[in-house]
Amino acid sequence: MLEYQARKDLLTDKTILVTGAGDGIGRAAALAFAEHGATVILLGKTVKKLEAVYDQIIAQGSPTPAIVPLDLKGATEQNYFDMAETIAEQFGKLDGLLHNASQLGALGPFEHIDLASLEDIMKVNVTAQAIMTKALLPVMRKADNASIIFTSSSVGRKGRAYWGPYAFSKFATEGMMQVLAHEFEGTSVRVNTINPGATRTEMRAKAYPAEDPQTLKTAEQIMPTYLFLMGDDSIETNGQALSAQ
Repeated sequence: MLEYQARKDLLTDKTILVTGAGDGIGRAAALAFAEHGATVILLGKTVKKLEAVYDQIIAQGSPTPAIVPLDLKGATEQNYFDMAETIAEQFGKLDGLLHNASQLGALGPFEHIDLASLEDIMKVNVTAQAIMTKALLPVMRKADNASIIFTSSSVGRKGRAYWGPYAFSKFATEGMMQVLAHEFEGTSVRVNTINPGATRTEMRAKAYPAEDPQTLKTAEQIMPTYLFLMGDDSIETNGQALSAQ
């Protein structure tokens, strides 16, 4: 999908929510969506980072974004319903949802899995995404064509030793996408996953400390796949597990 060329006005008049928008792939996606005309809702737990992305979006002359400070680990179902209500009031509809925020946790042998860490990873990577999506579906149905993108991983498509809870969570992500895509088949809402692949991010550096980051693609370089799935060129794409590289 790296060869996809998004036209400049691809996302004009669309409102798109990006989780984990403060840095890494979430930041790159928020900037790319805004650059192509979208009003982006920046969700993350670190306000300072979100404000920096907000400033960049304004500086590039894109539509004024919104900020939603929220820690997915501590968020309640009511937080998501309140957010959905606010989006409905302020924007009338939600055209896109990029579930980008994820927690990696510690990598190691299965026998070393820590219960608290397992529960945190599943809360952020699976439960929070499920409940947020549930809350946002009514406002997404108000869009002519709405796109939900879940972020997967190669270890969520084929299990790998020592990746434990993170891999489990990404298998669950793929399953959640398939269930939703099947339920919404033939409707105005489409649901897919993207495996970003090896990308120059903090999470990647944490997982592969010995790797030279200069050998990896930047988050900006993998944006064509994200733009394709958010724009109307992907209206017929539903239930697909795409790879950005």
